[in-house]
Amino acid sequence: MAKKPDRRTAMLQIIEQVKFELPLYDSDTFICGPDNSCIGCPKKLMEMLESEVSYWECALERGDSPDFDDISRFGKMCRNIKRGLVRNNIVAA
Repeated sequence: MAKKPDRRTAMLQIIEQVKFELPLYDSDTFICGPDNSCIGCPKKLMEMLESEVSYWECALERGDSPDFDDISRFGKMCRNIKRGLVRNNIVAA
């Protein structure tokens, strides 16, 4: 039976998955659509996600450990942002 990761490892795994699945540092996702056809604002979603990822990377480097609520909130935010990017045809489902 596989051992569950500790909280720091779990947060690092979520960050790695976000970097792999979402175009976090792709400049094309940080622009607004010219025809205002966006559902939500992908630019703002990606800016918020980049800010949270940066915060948690720094916090983990300092030795801070997230609690379960932090992990849950961050994971939920990532899922919701991915859903918004899928609606705007920026990433595949």
